[in-house]
Amino acid sequence: MREVLISERVFLREMDEKDWIDVHVYASQEMVCQYQPWGPNTKTESMDFVKQVLRDAKKEDRTRFVFAIIEKETERMIGAGEFNIRDNRNKTGEIGYIINPDFWGKGVATEVAKLLIGFGFKQFQLHRIYATCDPRNIASFKVLEKVGMTLEGRMREDLLIKDGWRDSLVYSILEQEWK
Repeated sequence: MREVLISERVFLREMDEKDWIDVHVYASQEMVCQYQPWGPNTKTESMDFVKQVLRDAKKEDRTRFVFAIIEKETERMIGAGEFNIRDNRNKTGEIGYIINPDFWGKGVATEVAKLLIGFGFKQFQLHRIYATCDPRNIASFKVLEKVGMTLEGRMREDLLIKDGWRDSLVYSILEQEWK
């Protein structure tokens, strides 16, 4: 069954093969991937990303869910939201999101993060959901704080990106805090 998550202004649906075109619109921009280990994407890299998402969606013991973020008003794909089950035994998941810069600062990432957190707690009865972000990415950690996540700490030089090693801030929310 294909999942659809709905909020006030956007809905999240599972990706289709043609979504690589919209992924490429934002994933090919330096400002979108400046804090990421990938990008800016070539067309082939955007296609390969969507192909991998579709392969992961077919796995029997599925742990990765990547959603296209669709603006309700225009039905335009404006980003991607991701939910991963990281540890079944300890009931832990992780969320992430990437938004087309045309939609930055409009609360879209906050709506998406809330949908992803709700998905993890409702669908999988998880205990803890976390997210990481670059400490320089102020907009992203503000989103995590807005959705009720708590700063747990800083992992030092845990991710190799284009300009060297990056620290990551770790935020989380527990099921009882979400309820």
